Amino acid sequence: LEVLDADSVRRWVVVTRAALAARRAEIDALNVYPVPDGDTGTNLYLTYDEALAVVRNENERRGVLGQLSAAQEANALARAMLLTARGNSGVILSQIVRGTTEVLVDPDGRAAPAVAVSA
Repeated sequence: LEVLDADSVRRWVVVTRAALAARRAEIDALNVYPVPDGDTGTNLYLTYDEALAVVRNENERRGVLGQLSAAQEANALARAMLLTARGNSGVILSQIVRGTTEVLVDPDGRAAPAVAVSA
């Protein structure tokens, strides 16, 4: 990966969801902060999965699936994450995604200059 573009963002989202799915039981077993109730991994996965479904459905409805810029994709995901957040961990995850989006998108909503990725 040399440049973070719209396709890279889409791949990152899918890979991250898969990683959360694979580790959700393990994270649940950690019983982590801020509320040690044993469902943190499930809440992270469900937040991510539902947000991805919301964005995909909205893009399909508008006829723009796979055609948006990295900035548009990132903004849509960040918004959907907050709206679909499950539990405290889901809200925290949504804020992490929002912060990442702010790095990728300038204040006018355009993609920031190409984000070079170094190994």
